[in-house]
Amino acid sequence: MTDAAERAEAGGGDPLVRVCRDIEQHVGALGWDQPARLFALVPTLELLAAEPSLAAALAEPADRSADALSAVEQDEFHAGGDLIEDLARIAWPETVRGCALSVERVFVPPEVEPHIPDEPDAAADFVAAHPRRQDVRVVVAVTRSGAAHGVARLKSAPDALLSGADLVPGLARALARTLES
Repeated sequence: MTDAAERAEAGGGDPLVRVCRDIEQHVGALGWDQPARLFALVPTLELLAAEPSLAAALAEPADRSADALSAVEQDEFHAGGDLIEDLARIAWPETVRGCALSVERVFVPPEVEPHIPDEPDAAADFVAAHPRRQDVRVVVAVTRSGAAHGVARLKSAPDALLSGADLVPGLARALARTLES
């Protein structure tokens, strides 16, 4: 299957879907065990107008369409303990059309959840050591217009990319609040 066919099949014609996939690919190229990473989403044409030297990095014609979005990583973002609280302190200028977050988490199957200790450190240790744990990388993106999309990749299934508008609704809501003025 060609790249264009794969992109169309996965909803790649949608700018938000495309930017989620691009972020996941970028973060994934660095391997697992990455910290949470925050991205501003800006119109690609506006970014190119401000930084013409970036044009060479855009190989796809779709990357230069009128509705295309580019992700600009926010290097100063360092998630502390509570990711939702960290996001609550973020505010974006109007030039930012949306934002995205890449985060890795560990989870266990639902039938294991009742056995997780209540104490947070003990719970983290329990999940990290459990033989049925799963590592997942999630990228969620939202726009000021209310659109949301997410992609997820399991470490145990590296060739499969899950995708959907409501993949991680709580995280999408937290990101959307950062765009409210």
